Amino acid sequence: MNTKYIDLIDQSFDFPQPEFELQDKTLQFHGIDLMELVEQYGAPLKFTYLPQISNNIQRAKTWFSDAFKKHDYKGKYNYCYCTKSSHFKHVLEEALRNDIHIETSSAFDLDIVKSLKKAGKITNDTYVLSNGFKREQYILNVAELINSGHKNCIPIIDNYEELDLLSQEINKKFNVGIRIASEEEPKFEFYTSRLGIGYKNIVPFYKNQIQDNKQVELKMLHFFINTGIRDNAYYWNELAKCLKVYTSLKKICPTLDSLNIGGGFPIKNSLAFDFDYAYMVDEIVNQIKTVCDEEGVDTPNIFTEFGSFTVGESGGAIYEVLYQKQQNDREKWNMINSSFITTLPDTWAINKRFIMLPINRWNDSYERVLLGGLTCDSDDYYNSEQHVNAIYLPKYSKDKPLYIGFFNTGAYQETIGGFGGLQHCLIPSPKHILIQRNGNGDLTTEIFAEQQKSEDLLNILGYGSTEKVEAQTKFEKINYN
Repeated sequence: MNTKYIDLIDQSFDFPQPEFELQDKTLQFHGIDLMELVEQYGAPLKFTYLPQISNNIQRAKTWFSDAFKKHDYKGKYNYCYCTKSSHFKHVLEEALRNDIHIETSSAFDLDIVKSLKKAGKITNDTYVLSNGFKREQYILNVAELINSGHKNCIPIIDNYEELDLLSQEINKKFNVGIRIASEEEPKFEFYTSRLGIGYKNIVPFYKNQIQDNKQVELKMLHFFINTGIRDNAYYWNELAKCLKVYTSLKKICPTLDSLNIGGGFPIKNSLAFDFDYAYMVDEIVNQIKTVCDEEGVDTPNIFTEFGSFTVGESGGAIYEVLYQKQQNDREKWNMINSSFITTLPDTWAINKRFIMLPINRWNDSYERVLLGGLTCDSDDYYNSEQHVNAIYLPKYSKDKPLYIGFFNTGAYQETIGGFGGLQHCLIPSPKHILIQRNGNGDLTTEIFAEQQKSEDLLNILGYGSTEKVEAQTKFEKINYN
């Protein structure tokens, strides 16, 4: 009988897959022996496999290069990384190795830009696209960057006041973009995005505020779909409307030469994931060229803003199953030694789906379970709603430790979870490991952050670093590993 966990996976999915395989009965991720990682660093554990960031950037560049050649597309392609997906230095430095540009969302993002410039990681030729609703500090930081000579810093106008605010602080000629307020999918609670300027108002806005303004040149139209790039009627309809605005604007604005098709690619969230990236890129390029040719305008340079696609598939989290609770005749709860709310907050907030697989015991029989976190919050769980399908894992055994991994978790989870700060129920943030490959292709690891200690949390709470409170001693004795 095929009753082992490996049999279940073989019957349900194509396995092994490019990033997943078994060796010595344990799971490998991009050639990383995950049980070896657990044995060295313990669990709970978070890790970032940095080479995957470069891998995905290069994949996207290849898709666009191939599409440009196929359609004889005249224009340049510029890959931008959305810093909001993960602001960490190791992520930005890995991404910037690939001759890319960046998109910012807030005032403090530009402090990161200044730090990267000082370190020589970016130059004045690097595009810095500044999105989002801008007020005093963000305006001042954009102005400081442009005034210092960063010619390719392009603030993307989000509302009718921003241009005047920028003009008051910038002391030279500068370029801008305009963001389209796209219409959201019918399932949304609102009809039009709060970000940007409505389709019908963009040409009048250009005529009223930019056309005769000697200080400003319009270079870019920014098109963003909240649900990302998908092969569905909604996406193609919104792209067609965007191209209509672009060609109308281009006819009266000769400086306009770039189209930013913001809104990211999906990332793999199950072993059954199937998305034809190359087809989507090819069709987007084809649509842009076709419409521009029909309207008799030059094809624009194409910018993309990929955040989750850039960094998401580099991340992972590993937990140990501490205990199993049989709550009724049907439901078995496997309790992990951390919290979903604090370490994978999107599973709790938006039912985000991640790939979940056991690290070891693939040759054992399996059972259907629910997964529960350590907090005393009833929402701290992961089940079939987040996972697409029912969750099956090797059968719990008190004498045989079981480790499980969540993969492609590299985007947003640290910033939404409040990395380094307070966590729900004071559950500590786990240790975080960076994984790289050296010049010989061998894996190297380093500790980016140790697991939080009780004194870290007590300091934030105002109890002070020198107080030897009894609660601290008790807290440190808790075995989270």
